[in-house]
Amino acid sequence: MRVFQLQAANVSYNGRRALAEVSLAIEAGERVALVGKSGAGKSTLLNLLYRQQTARCALVPQDYALVKPLSVFHNVYIGRLNRHAAAYNLLNLAWPLPREVEPVRAVLRRVALEEKLFTPVGELSGGQQQRTAVARALHQGGEVLLGDEPVSSVDELQSREVLAAINQDFRTVVLAMHDVALALAFTDRVIGLQGGRIVLDRPTAGLQPGDLDSLYRS
Repeated sequence: MRVFQLQAANVSYNGRRALAEVSLAIEAGERVALVGKSGAGKSTLLNLLYRQQTARCALVPQDYALVKPLSVFHNVYIGRLNRHAAAYNLLNLAWPLPREVEPVRAVLRRVALEEKLFTPVGELSGGQQQRTAVARALHQGGEVLLGDEPVSSVDELQSREVLAAINQDFRTVVLAMHDVALALAFTDRVIGLQGGRIVLDRPTAGLQPGDLDSLYRS
């Protein structure tokens, strides 16, 4: 089943072309890495895909989109706000219920943040905030995850654990990534962008990081 499809898509911001004639299809079950240097169009492409399937996608945005005065618990719980009535959600804001705390605790354990359960997000490091955003997406669940540099602020060991958790929970995954080695290790298809255009679209099997060096040349 096809999850995403674009045909000759163009996106411009303030008169500058961010994506040019981009055509692609992503099938259910694929794990895709978007790679290329900063400004190549990865985030723009990811956002375009998200707008196609907003209701079906869990999202890890590049800016994390966390509510910093609230605790880690509350930020992760937000992933399931739409499953409950407003009054129930307000109750959990004031007095977190054990039946909601324990599933969040279990998700945080998977990203090594269990001890930060009730810590305000604003007190966390950048890497901890990033893992909180991933935990929110894991808690939300669903068939599809889109992530914009979801492990850019996390060390390699934790990056591997986070990416493994994402692949375990979501059937279809599309990640904009700066770490080419991790992209090749945790996805089965790589799409390379330069200047807003797709210039490479290949299975990751057999590829080495050096095979993608041309994407990062001026």
